[in-house]
Amino acid sequence: MRLHTLTITAFGPFGGTQRVDFDELSAAGLFLLQGPTGAGKTSVLDAVCFALYGSVPGARQSGSGQGQNLRSDHAEPGVRTEVSLDLTVAGRRLEITRQPPFLRPKKRGTGFTTEKAQSWLREYDAVAGAWKDLSRSHQEIGEEITQLLGMSKDQFCQVVLLPQGDFARFLRADAEARGKLLGRLFDTHRFAAVEQRLAEDRKAAQKQVAAGDAELLADAHRMQQAAGGLVELDPVDLAPGDPGLADAVLTWGATARSTAREHFTHAHLALDAAESARIAAQRALAEETETHRLQLRFAQAREREAALADHADEHRALQSRMDRARKAATVEPALALREESDTAHRTALEEDRRARRELGEAWPGSSDVPVSPEALSQAARRVAQELGGLDAARRAERRLAELTRERAELDREERADAELLADTEGWLDGWEARRAELQARVDEAQDAATRAEHLAGQLEPARKQARAAVDRDRLAERVETADADALRARERSATAHEHWLGLKERRLRDVAAELAEALADGEPCTVCGATEHPAPMRKSEGHVDRAAEEAALAAYRAADERRAEAERALGDVREELAAAKAAAGDAPAAQLADAVRDLGERHAEAHALAATAHAAREALTREQSEHDRRLAARQEAAQRTAARASLRDALDREQASLEGELADARGGAESVEARAAQLERQGALLTEAADAARAVEDTARRLKEAEGRLADAAFRAGFDTPEAAAAALLDDAHHRELQHRIDARQSEEAAVRAVLAEEDTAAAAARPAADVTAAESAARAADTRVRAAASARDAAQRRCAELDRLSRRAATEARRLGPLRETYDRVARLASLAAGTAADNERKMRLESYVLAARLEQVAAAATARLRRMSSGRYTLVHSDSLAGRGRSGLGLHVVDAWTGRERDTATLSGGETFFASLALALGLADVVTDEAGGVRLDTLFIDEGFGSLDDQTLDEVLDVLDSLRERDRSVGIVSHVADLRRRVHAQLEVVKGREGSVVRQRGADAG
Repeated sequence: MRLHTLTITAFGPFGGTQRVDFDELSAAGLFLLQGPTGAGKTSVLDAVCFALYGSVPGARQSGSGQGQNLRSDHAEPGVRTEVSLDLTVAGRRLEITRQPPFLRPKKRGTGFTTEKAQSWLREYDAVAGAWKDLSRSHQEIGEEITQLLGMSKDQFCQVVLLPQGDFARFLRADAEARGKLLGRLFDTHRFAAVEQRLAEDRKAAQKQVAAGDAELLADAHRMQQAAGGLVELDPVDLAPGDPGLADAVLTWGATARSTAREHFTHAHLALDAAESARIAAQRALAEETETHRLQLRFAQAREREAALADHADEHRALQSRMDRARKAATVEPALALREESDTAHRTALEEDRRARRELGEAWPGSSDVPVSPEALSQAARRVAQELGGLDAARRAERRLAELTRERAELDREERADAELLADTEGWLDGWEARRAELQARVDEAQDAATRAEHLAGQLEPARKQARAAVDRDRLAERVETADADALRARERSATAHEHWLGLKERRLRDVAAELAEALADGEPCTVCGATEHPAPMRKSEGHVDRAAEEAALAAYRAADERRAEAERALGDVREELAAAKAAAGDAPAAQLADAVRDLGERHAEAHALAATAHAAREALTREQSEHDRRLAARQEAAQRTAARASLRDALDREQASLEGELADARGGAESVEARAAQLERQGALLTEAADAARAVEDTARRLKEAEGRLADAAFRAGFDTPEAAAAALLDDAHHRELQHRIDARQSEEAAVRAVLAEEDTAAAAARPAADVTAAESAARAADTRVRAAASARDAAQRRCAELDRLSRRAATEARRLGPLRETYDRVARLASLAAGTAADNERKMRLESYVLAARLEQVAAAATARLRRMSSGRYTLVHSDSLAGRGRSGLGLHVVDAWTGRERDTATLSGGETFFASLALALGLADVVTDEAGGVRLDTLFIDEGFGSLDDQTLDEVLDVLDSLRERDRSVGIVSHVADLRRRVHAQLEVVKGREGSVVRQRGADAG
């Protein structure tokens, strides 16, 4: 990597734009970056780091916030902070430009707004002779630079910038602190990750094995619970992880299974014996039960036989009653026929009397009402003939009613047309006056609409002019106030600026005393590097410290910001006032307001009148339509009047003809319909009376015949009279009841005879009484013994099955744990070895420490090659792996003194020796890290401070070593303010500080 040019704008102490030409500085191979303390030498290195990685080294980055603290306090508000670096890396010419977030004043309004950070990456195309854009993404540019350089920001800051303070601390640090720095530079976190991964794998494997052992112990406890007290063995008393746990569990399970099977065999034999005893007891119980049943059956049959003998007379009486009922059943049809005929004859007589009574009521005072059925029928036919002759009269009467309704309708229409003609004539008389009035309203509304449109065009400009006049008067007052505010702000800003400059001049005069206040015996001076301070300067009376100066500067900046804000506000108000004057003119605001009100009132009046145009036109249209309608109605009414006169004459003639015809047809009735109803009633009553007379004659004949048949049937059945036969009859319910009692008696007699004839029953009755209770007790006792034996057999069987299942499960778990135990042993050995706790790791070195120790050996070897030259061959750096804190070793660093031949701690070196030893260590570390990063060439290096602690001879030797770096085509920049270096190194980059910010001055070796 070779730097060509660096351009800095508004960065750190640099208020403007500064350009550094590294090609000119690197021509001699060694150049000096010098300047007074606080001028900004380190800021140049920060700018290089910021351009490459987007951030500055170490603690300075944490104080940069969002990039705002990278910005120069001397920069103009509108100038944006920017760093641009032109370099060659991995054979490619690149240009990186970065801008941190920028807090700038808002273009509109007050306050500030933040612009986002931006980055650009370009590459020079030698063939085309031009730059081409590669990316504007922060992430892509960072990944590209890191890949090309092969190192992170921390590695770059240690390898290229070479901060001597860090390496002096590294030289004196303990193994833990040294390991942190080496781990960050060589990126050995992956080896620490391996250690962590092995430890995690060991924990995971240990957890799996412990879980498997716990499951085995759980199975053992379940087998102990399943076995109960059958197995006379001690329980498995081992913990998870104990050796021999699986074998102990499997052995105990085998013993328990064998004992359980023996118990199962004994229980099965006991169950067979109990079942045989139960079968015998059940057989004896069945025999006793059957004997008891037969004996009881025989005794009950004897009791039923005695009961039948007691009710023999009652049974004979029932049979006699049933015989009489069967004989009376043959007479029952004749009895029913006589009863039916008698009922029909009585009904016919009653109906005949009713019909004759109604006929007499319908013909009151008439003496010629017929008596015989034939006479009644003939009278009914004469009435029907007279009724048929009334059909024509009915039609004439209906037509006469229609004629009456038509005459009434003609009268109603005549009255309505008369009213319509009167109303129409009255309305038409006033038509011309109404039409003229409506037309005048339409014309007036149209004129008002034209006038309102004209006034509306004048009203809005007048309103704008009036509002502008009000704004003009108000803004004139605001301009006076803003002008006074701006004047006061300028005065306050000038006062604060003078106060700050005075404090700053006083502080600069006493800056040496301020630096001397931080000196401590034995600690190097930050200016000259000396560790002895014989006469440090003391603060004068009224000394101004940094806090007071910064407070004054902050007050000045706040006052200046308020001044700028007041001037911006004044400019804005003046611009608004000019715009208001241009719009309003010179007329007074009150005059313009009066003109607006007058125009508004006239416009509102015209607009309101114009709004009635539509309603006026619609009213005129409605009145015209009404005029046409009334003319047509008058004509139609005249036509209807002429038609009604001819129709009325025809109706009168037809009505007179019909009234003559109906007078004959009505007779003495009110109407033809009333006469027809009268005849229909007479015909119906005559027909009904004839039918009733014939029914009386028929029913009398049938009653006489039924009585003769009944007397003959009773005699043949053996009854003296028909009444005796009727008394012997039974209804269905009594007949079924009597038959049921007779059948039940006969069935009971047959059942008793069958039971007494059974041989088994008779034999059982001859034996002694059966004892069923004793047999049942014996059977229950036998059944209880069987259930107990079956339960014992089932429990033994379940115990065997459970022990078999748990044994198989334990054996499966033991087989599964075998590979897990092997894996755990192997991982545990590797984890202990990597963690430095294994017995065969004699030096107790962790894996990461082992790798860092190898890197430290390489660094010590590379540093020794330069340290020998700087110390005239006296000192050599060596790596030590002796035991350190907590019994570990691996990262020790000692120096071998060739003058004494002894190896001693690096902390015993003097200040100057510590400087060139740490410089040699830094250069050696740079070489090793560069090789580790892939061999990327680092053609430009910077060494920051520390040269003030060297004497002349040592300084010459150190410079010779640095000058020898050119053999590898390197250029080395020394950052120092030591005066002797300015004489020895001719190519220089000087940083000069001033009130307006720092600037750089550059001169090459030829200029020196």
